[in-house]
Amino acid sequence: MTKFMAVVEYDGTAYHGWQLQKALPTIQGRIEDALERILGTPTRVHGSGRTDAGVHAVGQVAHFVSNWSRSVEELKRGCNALLPPDITVRKLEPAPEDFHARHSAHSKTYIYKILNLPLRSPLNRLYSWHVQSELDLQSMNRAAEYLVGTHDFAAFGSPTEGTPSTVRRVLETAWLRGQPLGLLCFNIRGTGFLRYMVRSIVGTLARVGSGKLSTSEFEAILSSCDRSRSGPAAPPHGLYLQSVNYEGDACDAKSSCVSV
Repeated sequence: MTKFMAVVEYDGTAYHGWQLQKALPTIQGRIEDALERILGTPTRVHGSGRTDAGVHAVGQVAHFVSNWSRSVEELKRGCNALLPPDITVRKLEPAPEDFHARHSAHSKTYIYKILNLPLRSPLNRLYSWHVQSELDLQSMNRAAEYLVGTHDFAAFGSPTEGTPSTVRRVLETAWLRGQPLGLLCFNIRGTGFLRYMVRSIVGTLARVGSGKLSTSEFEAILSSCDRSRSGPAAPPHGLYLQSVNYEGDACDAKSSCVSV
């Protein structure tokens, strides 16, 4: 038996998130279906973590175990031939026996995209949050600096399954301008995230950018641990799991502003 590590890219628009759900389409479900057709036996795929309905990924990481005896490239080609066009296995390779997509991860990087223009873009409506009023990128960056470090992020999210604590460590944050014109990207890297944490942070930072909150008020919301004080969560379709980072990976959350 061989353990394999896969890096998966997907458009989450048509799916109810990563994790298996009864009678609902999910990314994990589609990958497991493809593997079962290739391998002839049910194969459980373990992801680095959940992404919610409508959330996308550039570099989701997963692992599975199989007795596949042919080349890795053939297995990768077979998976991609059977997967729908909105899911691709970008990388597939053997992994050490002790590798675990979730438990071996050192950090994750998420990107959230806002299209900050007066007029909406029909072609980008599924891949960025359209905000009409002009946002002050400098004030949003100042407020985001308060997130760096180890904090109780209860004001921005709820605990994930198996980890009841709401304390998390954020390593880097940055708001960047990208292309096309008007694209704003919030990059955040941390050792772990609460459910809805990134989207709630972005929704609240957008209130800072629009002048509805000051940077000191944003800090007070973080310190309050009171979910009712944060802004509405930004919609899921602007969120991307950019990468899952393991020991030895070069990480820089401030270098990415991928185009829509």
